[in-house]
Amino acid sequence: MNDVVTNSRNHTGSLNAAGVSIQNLRKSYGTNEVLKGISLNVSPGEVVCLIGPSGSGKSTLLRCVNLLEQPNEGTIHVGGFDATDPDVDIDRMRRKVGMVFQQFNLFPHLSALRNCTVAQTKVLKRSQSEADKVAHANLERVGLGHLADRYPDQLSGGQQQRVAIARALSMDPELMLFDEPTSALDPETVGDVLSVMRNLAKEGMTMLVVTHEMGFAREVADRVVFMDGGVVVEEGVAEQVISAPTQGRTKEFLKRVLDPTHIEISE
Repeated sequence: MNDVVTNSRNHTGSLNAAGVSIQNLRKSYGTNEVLKGISLNVSPGEVVCLIGPSGSGKSTLLRCVNLLEQPNEGTIHVGGFDATDPDVDIDRMRRKVGMVFQQFNLFPHLSALRNCTVAQTKVLKRSQSEADKVAHANLERVGLGHLADRYPDQLSGGQQQRVAIARALSMDPELMLFDEPTSALDPETVGDVLSVMRNLAKEGMTMLVVTHEMGFAREVADRVVFMDGGVVVEEGVAEQVISAPTQGRTKEFLKRVLDPTHIEISE
């Protein structure tokens, strides 16, 4: 089940692109085991969407990849790093990984531009002029170059989330993690954020995305992984999993979240 399966896109990636290998990952909070032996591979340049009901462990899995949560058991390799090695240089590893959360987590007292430069100057030790140049380029990349001097409270939710994406991109990540990036947005602004993510996929960015946006997953993902109860129930090519799932639990979930008049699920 855990072999890499892709569609027709090429996933060779760049020579330094960060793939992900997760083996037998377990995570518990007290007596509550949230992840129960997850194994999953993501190839460089691949887009993998994690879907499933709330509480299935999707966000916890994502947070373990970036070591925001410490696994209890198993291994995680990101690029050339063994993230679960006690001696791993966490700061160096995290430079390869950008993460975008449900909430935007922008500094309210800093402009969009400054939100995108502060980590560059402090972590990457770039000069202010170099950081400004990179930040401007990434704000343009997400369609907000003209709003670089605006503060978060002057931006819509969708614009704030795009600033958060630009901020992550300004650190030159090789892997992007998205934890339900549109769940806190008004329906009118969701499309702008998904458009940015589509463009990143076209550029060959390796992406691991927790999402409830089935249309996006079907269109953009190379693979879809359905999780429930802390395990991988089903995974495969996006079209197959979403339109013709083989597992009963997957079918039940998708019938709840999809409009059956638009997508028919094979029995």
